[in-house]
Amino acid sequence: MSISTLGSPCCAAAPVAAATTGMERELAHELTVLRRRLSVAAVLTGLVVVATLPHMLGVHLKWLPDWFTSPWTQLALSTPVLFWCGLEFFSGAWSSLRRHSADMNTLVAAGTGIAWLASLVATAFPGVLTAEGLPADVYYETAAVILTLVLLGRLLEARARGQTSEAIRRLLQLQPPTARVLREGIATEVPVSTVAVGELVQVRPGETLPLDGVVVEGSSWVEESMLTGEPTPVAKGPGDGVIGAAMNRSGSFTFRVTRVGEDTMLARIVELVRQAQSSRTRVQRLADQVVGWFVPVVIAIAIATFVVWFLVSGNVVLSTLFLVSVLVIACPCALGLATPTAIMVASGKGAENGLIFRSAEALETAGGLRTIVLDKTGTLTMGQPEVTDFERLHGGRHPAQSLLALVAAVESRSEHPLAEAIVAYASRRCGDGKLPAVQFFEARTGSGVLASVAGQEVRVGSPRWLQRSGLDTTTLDPVVARLERAARSVAAVAVDGRIEACFGIADPIKPEAHAAVAALRRLGLEVVLLSGDARRTSEVVAADVGIVRVIAEVRPGDKAAVVQQLQEQGQGPVAMVGDGLNDAPALARADVGIAMGTGTDVAIAASDITVLSGHLGGVPAAIELSRRTMATIHQNLFFAFAYNVAGIPIAAGLLFPLTGWLLNPMLAGAAMAFSSVSVVSNALRLRRFRPRLRPSGAGA
Repeated sequence: MSISTLGSPCCAAAPVAAATTGMERELAHELTVLRRRLSVAAVLTGLVVVATLPHMLGVHLKWLPDWFTSPWTQLALSTPVLFWCGLEFFSGAWSSLRRHSADMNTLVAAGTGIAWLASLVATAFPGVLTAEGLPADVYYETAAVILTLVLLGRLLEARARGQTSEAIRRLLQLQPPTARVLREGIATEVPVSTVAVGELVQVRPGETLPLDGVVVEGSSWVEESMLTGEPTPVAKGPGDGVIGAAMNRSGSFTFRVTRVGEDTMLARIVELVRQAQSSRTRVQRLADQVVGWFVPVVIAIAIATFVVWFLVSGNVVLSTLFLVSVLVIACPCALGLATPTAIMVASGKGAENGLIFRSAEALETAGGLRTIVLDKTGTLTMGQPEVTDFERLHGGRHPAQSLLALVAAVESRSEHPLAEAIVAYASRRCGDGKLPAVQFFEARTGSGVLASVAGQEVRVGSPRWLQRSGLDTTTLDPVVARLERAARSVAAVAVDGRIEACFGIADPIKPEAHAAVAALRRLGLEVVLLSGDARRTSEVVAADVGIVRVIAEVRPGDKAAVVQQLQEQGQGPVAMVGDGLNDAPALARADVGIAMGTGTDVAIAASDITVLSGHLGGVPAAIELSRRTMATIHQNLFFAFAYNVAGIPIAAGLLFPLTGWLLNPMLAGAAMAFSSVSVVSNALRLRRFRPRLRPSGAGA
C-alpha cells in the first residue's frame, strides 16, 4: 500500500502524502495481524467444534478418538483462541473498565472469559460439581466461536478503513512530477516542487498542466471538467488563467506560474478531501448502543444472583453456578451474526444491482438520509455535448444534406468538443459518405472556424463572431434567443456571407433522471441540484427533472462547504451524488457520498457507495436497500437478545425454590442455536429485495 509511484507531489501535498503513507503502513500492519489471528482462530475453533460433536449430538462417533473429544483437548485448543487471537478484546474491556464504561469488548470478554473459566473449573474439578448434583458441562466451543466471529467483523471493518486514503492518493497522481520551465531562454525539465511563482512554463498538446498560472503566449483548448464541472474544454489565450492538473487538448502555450505549493487548486482539493474524511463522524453501531446498557444490567443481575443465593443457601458452589449461568445465557452469541449477516446479504444483493457499499456505516447511514444533493454534469446529464437542435434559417440556399456535409468537412479539422458533437450529428444524418475537400482552414480561438470548401467560404462559430464579421444576423437573432433560454450553446453556419443555419448544443439529460428524482422525492428526501455550471443552465435542467432547489456556479471548494452548511442547518444526514474530481471533497464531506461508476477514479475513491452502471436509478435503489437492511438488523437484534433475556430468570434460579429446576446447559445451547438460526434466516430474506426503480445493467 505504498504511494512511491506518485512521483514528486507539490510541496504542499508532500505532508499529506507522508501522512497518508503513515496511515497506510499502520493499517497494513493491523490487517496483517488480524488476518494471522483470524486464520489461527478459525482453524482451532473448527477443531473445538468437531470435538464437541458427540456431546451436542448425544451420540458416540467412532471416527473421533476419546482423547480428541476430552475437555482437556478442548481446553488446549480454545485457550490460544481467547488469549492470543482475542487478546485485543480483553485489553479493550480492561480499558473500558478503567473508564467506568462498557462496550462490545466488555460483552465479548465477559461472556467468553466467564464461559472459558467456568469450563476450566468443570474440567479440573468435575467432582466438586457432581457432588452437589450439578452437571460438569463445558462451553469452550461457545467462547471460541464468539471470538472468531467478532474477529471476522474486525477484519472487514479494517479493510473498509483502508479505502479512506484512496481518494488522496489518486488526487496526488493527477499532478505531473515535472514541468518544462523556461530559464535563461532554454526549456528545462525540472521537478514541480522546485518551480517558483513568476517562472514561465511551456505546455504541449496532450500534456497535463503542472501548476496554476496565466497564459502569456499561445492559445489552446484546455479540459478543466474534472476540476470545475464544466462539460466542455475552455478556450485559453493570453491573459486567461489556467489550473494545474487540467489537460491541454490542443495547441501549445506558455504560462506564468501564479500559485505553487499549498495555494494551488489541486493542493486545496487534496486538503479538503483529507479534512472531510478525518472530520466525518462515524455512525455508532446500533449493537454498541444496546450493549452499552445491556452489559452493566446483566453483570448487576449476575452479582445480585450470587449474593442472594449465598445468603439464602450458604452454598458457594451453587451460588457461583447461578452467577455463571446468568453470564453465559445472557451472552447473545447471535449478536455476532445479527449485523454482519444482514450486511453481507445486503452487500451481495447490492452488487447484483450494481451497487457497491464501501462499509457497513454507509449502508446504515443511507437509510436515514433527509437531503440528497445531485451534481449536474455527468450525474443528471450525460456529461458529453450533443446537438439537440438543427434549424435552417429563412433565406438559406443549401439543402440540409449538402450543408451538413460542408459543416462536417470543416469541423472535422477542429479539435473542439462542440465541433466533435456537430460532426457526430452530421454523420448520423448524412451517413459516412465522402466529405468535400477543404482548401483552407483557420481556427479563431474562442470564436469559431473559417474555411474554404469547394470554392465557398464557410464560417462556423458563435453568433456574436458572425455579427462582428459584418454578416446580417436578423434572421438568426430570435432563434439564438430561444435556444439560449433553453440553455443551449449556439453555433451558427454561414456560407459565402449568408447565414444558413444554426446548431443548438447541450449536455443532454439522462433518460432515467426524471424517474430517479421522482423516486427520491417519494422516499421523503429533499433533492438539491448543485453545479459549477451557469445558473441559467442549471435551472433549466432542474426544472426539466423536477428539482426545485438549485445551487449553481459553485467552485470545487465551495461544494464541500455547501454540503457542510446543509448539515449544520439540521438538514442531515446529507448525501452527495457526483462523478467528477470537482465533486470529491463534497463526496467526502457528506454523510454518504454516492459516486457514479462511469465517473473519475477520485470521485469513486472518495465515495461511500458506487453505482457501477452510472444509472441514476441506483441512487434510490441504494436508499431502499439500506432501509430494508436496517429494518432487518433491528429484527435480528431482537432475535439475538430475546431468547437469552427470557432465559435469564431461569438461569438466576427463579424456579429453583419451587421446582428444583436449574437451567440445563443443553437448553441454553439450544436457545443460542435457535436465536442464531432465526438471525440468519431473517437476514436471508433480503435476497428477495427488488428495487422499485431498477438500475440499468444490474444482474437478475
